[in-house]
Amino acid sequence: MRGAILAGGGATRYGGRPKGLLDVGGRRILDRVVDAVTAAVGAPPLLVANAPDAAAWRSDLATVPDAEPGLGSVGGIYTAVAAGDDPVLCVAWDMPFLTADLLRTLVDGAAGYDVFLPESDSRRGLEPLCAVYGPACRAAIERQLARGDRRAIGFHPEVKVGTLPLERVRAFGDPAELFLNVNRPEDLQRAEAVWRRRG
Repeated sequence: MRGAILAGGGATRYGGRPKGLLDVGGRRILDRVVDAVTAAVGAPPLLVANAPDAAAWRSDLATVPDAEPGLGSVGGIYTAVAAGDDPVLCVAWDMPFLTADLLRTLVDGAAGYDVFLPESDSRRGLEPLCAVYGPACRAAIERQLARGDRRAIGFHPEVKVGTLPLERVRAFGDPAELFLNVNRPEDLQRAEAVWRRRG
């Protein structure tokens, strides 16, 4: 099992400031995510990022740009899958409260599936940017992109998908906090409030 952190977004809501480099609780979100993914897979993750200075964010990590720029989240997932032959745990770089225990549970549950992802309280009901993807996803995503479909879950009908049920996710914390994305300044304020409440 490999790990990959997806940091390809343009951070337009922050005026181009990379959101994973923001601090929550006095520590960069990126560093928190790296620690959780490393603990879950037992090795440093690949950093998928398009910013020109991305390699300097964490000089200890291998950094690659999207294989095909401009495809959004599915492009990051594709790049991570195509970068090796083993299944890969893909995590967005702006989720400061993901836990290593939750990620280990995803890794452990992924056997027998091409995609294994947690259920959540989100609009979509699933978290494709905190999931394990197997090698079969590569060709499935290529076919999806050839159809002009850029949805993060657009290739799921073509592969075997398993989910970690919401009640099991809740054993690791409130899903609204576990999967909190720091996309906007108000999200950062919310994350700081969660951090302070947790003490």
